Amino acid sequence: MLYWGLESSDLQPCCQRRLDDCMSDCYVHFFPEEEPRPPEEPQSRWLERMRKTFEEPTSSLLAQILASVSVLFVVISIVMLCASTLPDWKTAETLDQHRIIEAVCIGWFTTECLVRFLVSHDKCEFVRRPLNIIDLLAILPYYVSVSVTMLTGENSQLQRAGVTLRVLRMMRIFWVIKLAHPGLTLRRCYREMVMLLIFICVAMAIFSALAQLLEHGLDLETGNQDYASIPAACWWVIISMTTVGYGDMYPVTVAGRVLGGLCVVSGIVLLALPITFIYHSFVQCYHELKIRSARCNHSPSAELIN
Repeated sequence: MLYWGLESSDLQPCCQRRLDDCMSDCYVHFFPEEEPRPPEEPQSRWLERMRKTFEEPTSSLLAQILASVSVLFVVISIVMLCASTLPDWKTAETLDQHRIIEAVCIGWFTTECLVRFLVSHDKCEFVRRPLNIIDLLAILPYYVSVSVTMLTGENSQLQRAGVTLRVLRMMRIFWVIKLAHPGLTLRRCYREMVMLLIFICVAMAIFSALAQLLEHGLDLETGNQDYASIPAACWWVIISMTTVGYGDMYPVTVAGRVLGGLCVVSGIVLLALPITFIYHSFVQCYHELKIRSARCNHSPSAELIN
């Protein structure tokens, strides 16, 4: 059944009963009854329930509500961060409203992060997680800026530190990653993605060197100044391989135009290579998750197969 990808729900009732009996016998033979575990303390059960509520959005209705609220605050925070760069938002009234909304969002994220840290099994593992590091880097600059303002006021020291704080607070944009956790499909085909990146880098190095040579290096007096260096030509290679073509740089020699055509064609081929791997990994992951869900929801035999 595992080989052919069959689910227990696909079997006829007679075959289903025989499979259940067979798997029950196997379970009794290979998995003898375990000794009864001592009952867990109420505090341990409460901590585990809290951990699942904050870490596993699908564990309960309350977990789904908290996850939805967290996503809502992420969206509001990102929108406010982007809107704060608009010239029309520089008024005093708008800045006050922005500070209030920002304080509410930061308060929610701080509370959520602290609760998740307190109920986590392994505190060191919690600190090492990339998403938690992003949370910390996005939250701390707010408290640093508030502390500096309270201690020094609106003076030159705060102005000098303002650039650094704004750069750190831009880390909040990485909260978008919370809306879409890295998927199982990408984790399974990361080797192909790394190999694709290597191929693209090699092609960029070759085409940029050739473009600089053909457009500028052969005739230093009348050469195309847009290709005066290999790094400058590398920008042209990037927009050509990705078929963007801004038009700010273009070859003028016959050899350079031929090279540009080869660059575009090679970019299309290289970027199309991983599509097959990603599609195959996605179909495989979707099929496995579908089978696992069916096994957990139907019969005891399905759970034993898993």
